[in-house]
Parts: sequence; C-alpha cells; structure tokens
Amino acid sequence: MKAILVKQPGGPEQLMLGEYEQPLPGPSELLVKVHATALNRADTLQRQGKYPPPKGASPLLGLEIAGVVEEAGINCRHFKKGDKVFGLLPGGGYAEYAVIDEAMAMPVPDNLTMEEAAAIPEVFLTAYQALVWLGKLQPGERVLIHAGASGVGTAAIQLALALKAEVLVTASEKKIGACLELGAHKAINYKEVPFEDEVLAYTNSEGVDVIVDFIAGPYFKQNLECLRLDGRLVILASLGGGKVEEVDLRQILTKHLHIMGSTLRSRSRDYQIKLTHDLREFALPLFRLGQLSPVIDTVYDWEEVAKAHRYMETNQNIGKIVLRVNS
Repeated sequence: MKAILVKQPGGPEQLMLGEYEQPLPGPSELLVKVHATALNRADTLQRQGKYPPPKGASPLLGLEIAGVVEEAGINCRHFKKGDKVFGLLPGGGYAEYAVIDEAMAMPVPDNLTMEEAAAIPEVFLTAYQALVWLGKLQPGERVLIHAGASGVGTAAIQLALALKAEVLVTASEKKIGACLELGAHKAINYKEVPFEDEVLAYTNSEGVDVIVDFIAGPYFKQNLECLRLDGRLVILASLGGGKVEEVDLRQILTKHLHIMGSTLRSRSRDYQIKLTHDLREFALPLFRLGQLSPVIDTVYDWEEVAKAHRYMETNQNIGKIVLRVNS
C-alpha cells in the first residue's frame, strides 16, 4: 500500500509518499481503507525522532482516521465491510489502509464528511478526558481553556458549553474571534496582558474551577492564581517548557487544589476504549444534531504532507489540519 514515510528524523522535507506493507487485522480489529487522517503535534515530534510510538504500534505517523471497513476480524460484532468508521489509533493513519481495534471505532454520522470525521478523535477524546474524567467539570462552573483556537481548544470550548459551563479562553489576537464564535464567554489576548489579571477581573476575583493547559512552566504561577477553592488544573502538554521558578506552593494547600497531567497516547488500550465509549455516548448524538462540530482550518491532499507539517509548525491554524488520502 501507499503510505507517508519518514526518510530520516528531521524536518518536514523528510516526509515522502512511498510503499509500505499493508497491515493485517487481528481477530478484534478492523482493516479500514483510509479516506482522511489529521495532523497532531505528536506527528511532528515523531517525525523529528522525539516521540517514538508506543510498543507494538505502527511506526507510521497518524493517530486518527476516517474511512470504510475493508475487512472485519472474526471476533468483530459491531461493524462489517462497507461501514463508515472513524477513531483513534496508536499510529499508522498516514496510509491507504490502517487497522483499528473495533472497540475504538465509532460510526461516522451521516451529516459529516470523512474529512470532518477524521478531525474529531484525538481532539475531542483529549478534551473530554481533560474536562470530564480529570477536571470533573460541573454545570455552572467556570473553565479556563488555554490555546482556545487549537484543535483541542476548539473541541474543549464546545464540550464545556455542552456541559453548561462558563468558558474563558486564551488566544492570540487573530484567533480570539474564532473562540467567541464557538461560544466562549470571555477571550483573553495572552500576548497583551497577563491572563491572570483578566480572569480575576472578569470573575470578580473569584477565579475558575477548572483550567486546561498546554503551556505548563510559564503559565503555572498564573494558573494557581486563577484557580478558586477546590480548583482543578489539568496539564496536557509542556509547549512552553517544564521548569517553574518562584511559585508559592502554599496556594495548593490553602485552596485545596488538584493538579493533574495526562497524555492520551501513552494510556492503556482499556483506558482508551472506555474513554471512546463515554465520548461516543455523550457526543455522537450532539454531532448528529449539529450541536458539536469539528473545526477544520485546512484540508491538504496527502501528497502535500510536508506543506501541512510546515503550516502546523507556524502555529497559525485555527482548529484541525486534515489530510485527504487519495486511495
């Protein structure tokens, strides 16, 4: 089959369309003819040789797919040849064919294209994990979502609103409008002012209940200031670095704060299956009603994968970058 290969660890120029052995489905797996996949930060890190795939996973890039079932393993009971499915993978999405555990596959809603379906799994599963499983966000609570216009950010805004929470976000000036259009109640240009000041002013010094953060080190002190009593901080990445200086840790004690971190790719298969089940039950009806929507910045043909990676690394995108696979 055709697949996107990494010639050697490095920049986007190392990506090439080549030939790779077609995978075989196990007894509980589906072989899917891939119609679309999507980019994630993990792809760019893996391309650079900085993020190896989990043990047993395909070495090919690509953590999510949408496509048509070509073959179902003998133990599969929910999907058959010809069904449209989408879902999360540990790797292998940048290819004509990929295998996915049947329990990780979800049916593509009739009102969504393959490109739209491919833009859902990683960001909505990550956002649901952060908000519901870890952050335990409740109706009427406030949540601060950093990088609000990112793929996970746009998913988190929509999910938080569906959970009936009040949503604050940080974003750059040109991306604030997109966050507000999605329904965010307050958008803060983090490049102009300390977001801590804006959050406390907006909330009358009460702060927020949950923070979803991708920056880590540089934001840690301000995050603690923004959390109210029993607040929960969920750290999903450390894009700004992992070092923290001059932080008063006593706030963790006096405010009874909960600080958590998680990456989804390294979680066990059972964990990912349960998370997929919970997201499917909560979100698929809302996707079908149009109350949730994947946010797509750009769709590239997969021959333009290097261009797509370069674009992601400029941090200009609002929402997801999708690859249309020419099978």
